Amino acid sequence: MTQTKQRQQALAPLSHRSSQAEPWDMLIIGGGITGAGIAREAARRGLKVLLIEQKDFAWGTSSRSSKMVHGGLRYIASGDYKTTLLSVRERERMLSEASGLVNEMHYIMPHYKGKFPPPWIFNTLLRVYDGLAGKRYSKYFKKDAFLSLNPNIKQDKFLGASQFSDAVTDDSRLVMRVLAEAIHDGAQAINYLKAETLITNQQGLVVGATLKDTSSEDNAQNNIQSNAQSYDIYAKVVVSATGAWADTLRMQASKQTEQSFHKQIRPSRGSHLVVSKERLPIEQAYTFLHPVDKRAVFVFPWENRTVLGTTDLDHSPLDDSEVGITNEEVDYLLTATNELFNDAKLNRKDVISTWAGVRPLISEGGDGKRVSPSKEKRDHSVWLDNNLVTVSGGKLTTFRLIALDVLEKCREVLALDKSVIQNQTLNGDHVFSNTAPTNPKFFTLPKALQQRLQGFYGLQLDTLLELAHEEDLAYVTDSNTIWAEIRFAARHEQVMHLDDLLLRRTRLGLILPHGAMTPLISARLKQICQQELGWDEQKWQQEIERYQKLWQRYYHLPAA
Repeated sequence: MTQTKQRQQALAPLSHRSSQAEPWDMLIIGGGITGAGIAREAARRGLKVLLIEQKDFAWGTSSRSSKMVHGGLRYIASGDYKTTLLSVRERERMLSEASGLVNEMHYIMPHYKGKFPPPWIFNTLLRVYDGLAGKRYSKYFKKDAFLSLNPNIKQDKFLGASQFSDAVTDDSRLVMRVLAEAIHDGAQAINYLKAETLITNQQGLVVGATLKDTSSEDNAQNNIQSNAQSYDIYAKVVVSATGAWADTLRMQASKQTEQSFHKQIRPSRGSHLVVSKERLPIEQAYTFLHPVDKRAVFVFPWENRTVLGTTDLDHSPLDDSEVGITNEEVDYLLTATNELFNDAKLNRKDVISTWAGVRPLISEGGDGKRVSPSKEKRDHSVWLDNNLVTVSGGKLTTFRLIALDVLEKCREVLALDKSVIQNQTLNGDHVFSNTAPTNPKFFTLPKALQQRLQGFYGLQLDTLLELAHEEDLAYVTDSNTIWAEIRFAARHEQVMHLDDLLLRRTRLGLILPHGAMTPLISARLKQICQQELGWDEQKWQQEIERYQKLWQRYYHLPAA
């Protein structure tokens, strides 16, 4: 089945529902982790759900995060025990339900004489942190014991190191896994559909949205004829889960002008660098304070590479374009890392790729009273404006709890039984459904790969293995990705462009040199895309050109 046929099948129901007589129960605008989580919780409760995303699934913040599923250790220091407790419980839930996709990762905080935090303060926080989790994760290493195993860090005035645990994930694959669970329970999810305008009734209440198919926008920009389809979709409740873009639809729903509307989203950019494991070999994450502004930064292992991050800067007003790192941020991250690993001497030539995302912070004050982005709270907020339910803010870790809060707000519009929303034992209250794979190919794979594939694909794993040719079970060079994942994504995961495949369905564009566009890999990719997507030579060349321009500008180093 080609992607064209897939898309025709996905879009076909919309034309039949373009009338107010047959509305969806819920239209969710936004295909990141928040939207996916809402779709999951709504669909499992029997609601007829349509989720749409104006770009690709996880295109925004949810493919550009720091990949961490964490409890929020810093909230304890500010006295916010409730937020930490809820986050820790959700972390433990995901570690249990989605092992292989969400994995425990040790974090190291090195301590230096005269530097904050001193060991006794930090380890007091860790004891509380472990207490909330109900497990003992933390330990303290004295100077000589730690340096014997970790000789690469700065040793001058070194006192010792504290270790604690959180978790790491592939954020984009997490979105796809949650979406797959929602679809399994009856939801529809379609990418490259933009909510251009909200539809209101005579009372001014939001009852739907006009959607535009954006999958051919690149053709239009290249003066190739484009017949973009639009759809008037009606729903009993419309939910905006557009993250940093949330103010746009809220302003529409409130009928206010840009001058009168009080914006509450504060976009904050976080950027990262990827270097090879050989240049900076670490087995656990390091968290430490930047020598210049004393912000916490991280260096952590991910997908057989080492990631440096993150920055936290106010971002200019958003449009629909990509976001990239700046030269100042590159220098900022290299400076911090070279301060701790002072023999590494990392420079720009060591950078394999970069990524930058925009966090939707909920601003605490007006422009003249703002604290730094790092000090803004990470809580989420839910608003109701003329029957438009909007959610923004929050953490990846608590996406399920955010979804439940959104459903509670939807009760003010939908006739939902409160006991259904609050029922914490529904279907065992699992986000992820797990069954043992039966395909014999699975049992020939290495144990680590078995666990990874089970976590990434869940109920879809047998389908992936059925598609796989024998050569598809091999790894793509030194990555953790096998070729079968590429074939499966092309066949079943609404891939429209090459960047969907290389930057989100897989992360090969982030971890391989030149965005994975080396001759051998490119030739194999071309073959799979021709077989599974029906791309001819002209389409392949268009996608290569588009992808390389995008990668060079937004996922590599900016011009010096």
